[in-house]
Amino acid sequence: MLSIVPSSFKRSTIVPVPKKPGPSGLNDYRPVALTSVMMKCFEKLVRDFITSSLPASMDPLQFAYRHNHFTDDAIAYLLHTTLTHLDKGRGNYVKMLFVDYSSAFNTIIPSLLTTKLEDLGWIHPCATGSSGLILVSCTLTLSTGAPQGCVLSPLLYSLYTCDCAATSSSTIIVKFADDTIVMGLISDNDERAYLEEIKHLENWCQGNNLLLKVSKTKELIVDCSKKQEWHYQPVRINGTMVERVDSFRYHGVYISQDLSWSSHTNSLSKKARQCVYHLRCLRDFRLPSKVLRNFYTCTIESILTGNITVWFGNSTKQDRQALQRVVHSAERITHTELPDLQTIYYKARTKARIVKDPTHPNNRLFSLLRVTPPLKVAVPQATLSLPVPGMKNSAQPVLVPIPGMDDTDLLSKMKTGER
Repeated sequence: MLSIVPSSFKRSTIVPVPKKPGPSGLNDYRPVALTSVMMKCFEKLVRDFITSSLPASMDPLQFAYRHNHFTDDAIAYLLHTTLTHLDKGRGNYVKMLFVDYSSAFNTIIPSLLTTKLEDLGWIHPCATGSSGLILVSCTLTLSTGAPQGCVLSPLLYSLYTCDCAATSSSTIIVKFADDTIVMGLISDNDERAYLEEIKHLENWCQGNNLLLKVSKTKELIVDCSKKQEWHYQPVRINGTMVERVDSFRYHGVYISQDLSWSSHTNSLSKKARQCVYHLRCLRDFRLPSKVLRNFYTCTIESILTGNITVWFGNSTKQDRQALQRVVHSAERITHTELPDLQTIYYKARTKARIVKDPTHPNNRLFSLLRVTPPLKVAVPQATLSLPVPGMKNSAQPVLVPIPGMDDTDLLSKMKTGER
């Protein structure tokens, strides 16, 4: 049997989806491929077969497109690594470079992907010769890129970028799909390893046909040492200065330079109150409370509880009260009792799934409590007379432990009449 995918199966309809309101150029559209149902079924079979054969240790800091890995896991790993390094020394600080690629999925070279698949022991199933039918245009044959919307594209991109890893012990590269963060754990104002890592990433992108978008790449510095003022070296990519910001929105969570969550909670409160207005409009249409509650759960609650395990535990009392007031406003509109954020946080922070997965990057952050048998302490015993069950006016000597008293002390007290 020939391992050839028919050309008709590789045909897809490319739908340009705007990335933002009011697109002004071609780069403002995201090409999404609509493939046939038969092709999707074949791709799922190939994806599951390849995924089951890949080693769990391959690219461990890629949190996307993997079982039991979520956005809050990537953010938790980022924050834990930062706080751990800051606690090691007074002069330590952390630099984070939030890298943005320009059309990462569309710039994959099939020949390079084929070589990497061969190195991993796999041959590309349908990486070349994909033809796409672009709406309002003619039929074209695509020779580069992994079509977005295909089942295999996320896996192929992960395999394509699996060799992009940190080269120094003081640098870490955290990835979630094409969102890449270069972390520099700086001590004594020595940023050489961090700058060399950025240069290595720049060279890696040039060799793998990935273009860094410097205008959207930002740098964030977390430094809690108030007494010392360091001279932070600027970062340049392709000769262009990278902008340094006080906070950055990473997967819906605003990470600030002082690791406070006021800016994040303010953004959540503002966005959630906009949805409360729509909830009032639905109430004015006299919709039942069940429908209003479903609307609240799908919109307002999902906004307030996004990645709640990362930021809610360290937020201030004022920030929590501001978010809880939004919940109270929704309760008055829906005339139903809604779960408070504290309860949702307690239920969501259970991480049994991470504890059971030894290959998860955050598994080492949890340690199970050892169940030790009760200690057997030798306690002095004294002889007392207790009634025998079932017999009246009867007594039987029984040894009863009395803490801090031995037989000699008890006999002396009994002779003297003390109790």
